[in-house]
Amino acid sequence: MGAPMGGPMGPRTKLVLFRTLQAIPALAGVVLVSFVLTRLLPGDPAAYFAGPAATEQSIAEIRAAMGLDRSMPEQFLHYVWDLVRGDLGNSVSTGQPVLEELARRLPASLELTLTALLLSCAIALPMGVAAAVNQGRWIDHVCRAVVTAGVSLPTFFTGIVLVYAFYYLLGWAPSPLGRLDFAYLSPPDVTGFYVIDALLDGDPETALAAVRQMVLPAATLALFTLAPLARMARAAMLQALSSDYIRTARAAGLGERQIVYGYAFQNAVLPVITTLGMVFSFMLGANVLVEKVFAWPGIGSYAVEALVVSDYAAVQGFVLAMAILFVLLNLVIDILYTLVDPRTREG
Repeated sequence: MGAPMGGPMGPRTKLVLFRTLQAIPALAGVVLVSFVLTRLLPGDPAAYFAGPAATEQSIAEIRAAMGLDRSMPEQFLHYVWDLVRGDLGNSVSTGQPVLEELARRLPASLELTLTALLLSCAIALPMGVAAAVNQGRWIDHVCRAVVTAGVSLPTFFTGIVLVYAFYYLLGWAPSPLGRLDFAYLSPPDVTGFYVIDALLDGDPETALAAVRQMVLPAATLALFTLAPLARMARAAMLQALSSDYIRTARAAGLGERQIVYGYAFQNAVLPVITTLGMVFSFMLGANVLVEKVFAWPGIGSYAVEALVVSDYAAVQGFVLAMAILFVLLNLVIDILYTLVDPRTREG
């Protein structure tokens, strides 16, 4: 047997290490930019914490206790040192450690975002493939209409329309007030995902209730992200179907199903995987509005509440958590790309 590719360290391990090292400057830039931008927010968190009846002296004392009386470089160095120690500070509005708040709310956002992403892929990929195979026919026109609507409609408007139609008019959906209806108790916290935790607890009724609560917000996010995925799938399939190897396969007498899914789709899925990173970044931004519309207790609504009161620690913690999520997902996408495309492994 020949020597393993890449010597003692395989190509996938090298890729993971390389992407991880590339992420360090990006995370450092996020820390710096988030620190500066939060200091530019209007309002004074010390005055908010002190209350409307506070005097100038009490506000100054609170500002000193929060470290806001120091110079910007001193505040930044103190903030970086706290990050190194794993301390994101305490939230002004809740008084709780930001790290604990984010850890408690992050599973809610991830459950919603990942469900919407899976739903979007399950609809967009078959739609894009069908539109490319039937170019110029009715299904192609339907795909274009859906893509145009998904790009044009803002997420908060789509969410409000879905609530009005399916909850207020038809009564099919439960009240858009969080992850569970008031008639159900939260399942034991194992993964933080209510559906999974309820199934692990042997409570399918609560799991079904959690799924019903998630249908409308997940559909809102899925409609927003469906457009770029369907458009990329259609364009990639059209390019693959017009390639020389597809014409050769047809000349060899292979079946159309084998040509479309066995050859064309395998090559068309590569740019779609790359697009997933961009789509996830879209979802991180749209998630904030969707959580406010559906009263979803995730980190998006937490960030909005922190922005209103100029809660520096909470906003910085949110931005840092989003940056880490984005970097980790892009790392996963890079690894998936190497698994799908053997040319990257050989490179």
